[in-house]
Amino acid sequence: MKTDTAATTAPTIRLQDYTPPAWWIDTVNLDIVIADTGTTVTARLALRRNADQPRQPLVLDGAELDTLSVTVDGQPTPFLATPDTLTVEQLPDTCTLTTVVRIQPDQNTCLSGLYRSKDGYFTQCEAQGFRRITWFLDRPDVMSVYTVTLHADKARFPVLLANGNPVAAGEHTDGTHWATWQDPFKKPCYLFAVVAGKLDVLKDTFRTASGREVQLAIYVEPGKLDQCPHAMAALKKSMQWDEERFGLECDLDHYMIVAVGDFNMGAMENKGLNIFNTKYVLARPDVATDVDFENIDRVVAHEYFHNWTGNRVTCREWFQLSLKEGLTVFRDQEFGADLHNRQTARIREVRTLRAAQFPEDAGPMAHPIRPESYIEINNFYTATVYEKGAEVIRMIQTLIGRDAFRAGMDEYFRRHDGQAVTCEDFVAAMAAASGFDFSQFMRWYKQPGTPRVTVDGHFDAESRSYTLTCTQTNPKASDAANNPAPYLIPLRVALFSEAGTLLPGSERTLHLSAHSQSFVFDHIDAEPIPSLLRDFSAPVYLDFDYTPDQLTLLLAHESDPFNAWDAGQRLATRLILDAAEAIAAGRAPHWPEAFVAACRRLLQTQAERGSAFVAEALTLPGEGTLAELMPVVDPDALHAARNALRRHLAEQLEGEFAGLYAALTVAEPYAPSAEQAGRRALRNVCLAYLLETDADAYRQLAATQFRTADNMTDQFAALAALANVTTDPCPQREQALADFYTRWQHEALVVDKWLQVQSTSRRADTLSTVRALTAHPAFDAGNPNKIYALIRAFGANLVRFHAADGSGYAFMAERVLDLQDKNPQVASRLARSFDRWKQFDTGRQAHARAALERICNHPGLARDVLEVVSRALG
Repeated sequence: MKTDTAATTAPTIRLQDYTPPAWWIDTVNLDIVIADTGTTVTARLALRRNADQPRQPLVLDGAELDTLSVTVDGQPTPFLATPDTLTVEQLPDTCTLTTVVRIQPDQNTCLSGLYRSKDGYFTQCEAQGFRRITWFLDRPDVMSVYTVTLHADKARFPVLLANGNPVAAGEHTDGTHWATWQDPFKKPCYLFAVVAGKLDVLKDTFRTASGREVQLAIYVEPGKLDQCPHAMAALKKSMQWDEERFGLECDLDHYMIVAVGDFNMGAMENKGLNIFNTKYVLARPDVATDVDFENIDRVVAHEYFHNWTGNRVTCREWFQLSLKEGLTVFRDQEFGADLHNRQTARIREVRTLRAAQFPEDAGPMAHPIRPESYIEINNFYTATVYEKGAEVIRMIQTLIGRDAFRAGMDEYFRRHDGQAVTCEDFVAAMAAASGFDFSQFMRWYKQPGTPRVTVDGHFDAESRSYTLTCTQTNPKASDAANNPAPYLIPLRVALFSEAGTLLPGSERTLHLSAHSQSFVFDHIDAEPIPSLLRDFSAPVYLDFDYTPDQLTLLLAHESDPFNAWDAGQRLATRLILDAAEAIAAGRAPHWPEAFVAACRRLLQTQAERGSAFVAEALTLPGEGTLAELMPVVDPDALHAARNALRRHLAEQLEGEFAGLYAALTVAEPYAPSAEQAGRRALRNVCLAYLLETDADAYRQLAATQFRTADNMTDQFAALAALANVTTDPCPQREQALADFYTRWQHEALVVDKWLQVQSTSRRADTLSTVRALTAHPAFDAGNPNKIYALIRAFGANLVRFHAADGSGYAFMAERVLDLQDKNPQVASRLARSFDRWKQFDTGRQAHARAALERICNHPGLARDVLEVVSRALG
């Protein structure tokens, strides 16, 4: 399908220009007939003029629609159709508009609207896909009640689904059948969904707190039912958790999940009919890792939680996207923490934020969690809207407390159930419930960039006081002259003695509300060691001049798990960045014994601190995160420094790693429990370190684990470790890669792992491997999962994508241009690999600029891609 490529004339949409719709659509009656020659969609819209707006003609949105007829109250009417609008003049204040269009879902490669996949027809309407199905007011503040009748060949598409409840079904004499579904709740069109396919189904029920029985169903491709029970269990746990934590009960008689292998996103919360990427539904111990199982828990919960935070209360317009996404990410984070391991969940959340969102905040696509403008809204489904948005919600809870936050949620639904609202409406409900003044806090919604908080500590022995002076800045605050108010930043802090004891009464949440502010702690007998930003209480960079000894003490004694982990990350970061500077200058790096000793203590204390925590603490900061701290990134020196530290730890702690690996090798039936997952994670961290010694015995150990593993977590960990072996020849590496593909070539999601483990390898030949894999039968250039696993993952491979000769940039430009007119959403996500190109040396910048200009100058460039590359070049 050729997409809209009128990029150079695409208008900029601005929040300040919002006006309510001139028309409301109270009810929508759709009749959808799927046939080989195309799909015919008849839409009957009950229109009502918005009396609060000036009288205007009706202007509907559309894309690639073949219009067959337009009638008003049953009579043909004049209309004006362009490729993207249909205008009808002289309408009465209330009427029924009926349009008949033909669409071609079999040719829809952008996977937006109605499209064909191998198992049938599916929809994706967020953000603006409904206009590819029929003429409509495609905006979230137009909420309607939908009735849908779907017709298709019964033998080929026996399953016919839509939002809501089934109300009628039957058969035609020509071998087709039909089903009618009605959704009793008003919803915006982006939540519309239909499915027509040949699918297997797992059914169950859930009894709500009020005694209602909800019919549950998960639909998957034939033969995959044995990979559905975990997702069903996750759904039922989510439903129970939402009742217990927020008092929110499922409002539907039917709740369905449908898994599809061709999907641009992770999942979609369509009212009562969630469409999921298969990677967030299908799981079995031999094909899914511990991380996969946990991700399924989180994503199933996320989409279910949207039933209230997104569906029952939705966004007024797309600038308010974080209203639903940030809030719902926070909710699924809390669910995941309760279900699994709260301390490691928080660590992983911050790892993700620092690796993905902090660079975004510093790059050309920086935007507030509520953007002020966009050209293509699909470009703003970002880490800022989702993950930083969740951190903003978490700060609200930190500021007012958990009980007041729950009261604020209750007030939010009391005020706005069934409405399309704004971020201000949500915060106002929190203020009403708590009495807290959020006027200054709203800056988090309006300002891009990651604030930097610099803290100085001063101990006064005479007055027995300790003063923390906190200063906040934000390099992205370009409007500081016109908007000088600083953020309100909650800083959770505590003080420790030099012996590692938490000082009584020192745990506080400081409200940093000025550019510079001092906080005094009294009755302090000796200079303490401050624990700052505990539990990562705000999404900021924190600067404090810790000594290595202080960080080592916090790593050993800190009672806040996140800050204990962060102390180790700060130690490792300092060592790696110093080593990179030394390597770039031709000097040998220096590794202090104190750091090795700290890691040794971690290994020795895994029983009391928890295997999962120790696994996280021994995982060094990623190269992408470290690169953000370098004024000019030298990816080769950074890569060499990080690997050198890994080798040094492996050599110094070889006995400890080998001993713990053996001790954690326990024969037990697999379960994706937090306890078991933690043990497996630490065992596999030990294995990865042992392979850094370059000893053949450990390559054989990894090969043995690969062959004998009874679960995908251990098998894939061994494969990943071997895939990073740079010594050639390495027969264990080649054998494992070949055997893995041979065994799992018919499991699409496992093949994605095989592609990704090669595209993220640190080997020097990674790009040539990736190029070769684009021609492999395992790769499908039309499937987003395959593109993300191979191409997008390569773009995150810092040292190989940013090769000094520019070969990585040229390769990515080729892939972007190949995809941009087929699936612009996916192409624009690939183009985001270039976001931080200006961080690098002049040689790399020249190559990156050439690649970006090649993309930008391509005739008819899709506006999704143009927005990304033009901002990168700007």
